[in-house]
Amino acid sequence: MNASDNTLQSGAAQPDLSALLIHLLKGVLYREDDERSWAALLRLQARVREQAAILQLDLLLDEAEGYAFFKSRPDADEADAAPRVPRLVARRPLSYPVSLMLALLRKKLAEFDAGGGDTRLVLARDDIVDMVRVFLPEGPNEAKLIGQIETTVNKVIELGFLRRLKPASAASQGAGSYEVRRILKAFVDAQWLAEFDARLETYRTALAGVAPRGKDKRDE
Repeated sequence: MNASDNTLQSGAAQPDLSALLIHLLKGVLYREDDERSWAALLRLQARVREQAAILQLDLLLDEAEGYAFFKSRPDADEADAAPRVPRLVARRPLSYPVSLMLALLRKKLAEFDAGGGDTRLVLARDDIVDMVRVFLPEGPNEAKLIGQIETTVNKVIELGFLRRLKPASAASQGAGSYEVRRILKAFVDAQWLAEFDARLETYRTALAGVAPRGKDKRDE
């Protein structure tokens, strides 16, 4: 291959590289959603990592699970005199109901994986409601409780950890079902999951009206 061939290959890869960077800056890339972009990422991942490093980002790519995303590098030490680069990937505080639902979904995913079989965990809306309600304060208004849980579900969908599935029939349109996105495994790690019981007690206390100080903060 001569220099001219290298130039042609580099030029052909440039649109793919630009498209990948834009996609990853906007959010998660899933193999099942865009196989062409996924193939391009596997081919160009070294260059994607180089460009991400300039922006103080790391590429987290899981070929087995089929997802990739950018994550901000840890903040420099406070004593470090080097200027701090502004974050491109925001760190968002999570409410207690959202944190609770993420913990429960992650535990459910771990149990599902331990059982083998299918790789997609799909839960009905009623399954999620039943899973969460035991950790919420009891109240006389059932509709209000379900509404609060559905609001939390919508927030988790916005964060990218649940995906609403299209109903199989008109009869099932009201209930709805959701796929637990496997990227949740990267967000809620094994150590965090190991402290699950202690955290649930914290959430139970907070939701009963005695809120501990602070909120969990995690990178998307």
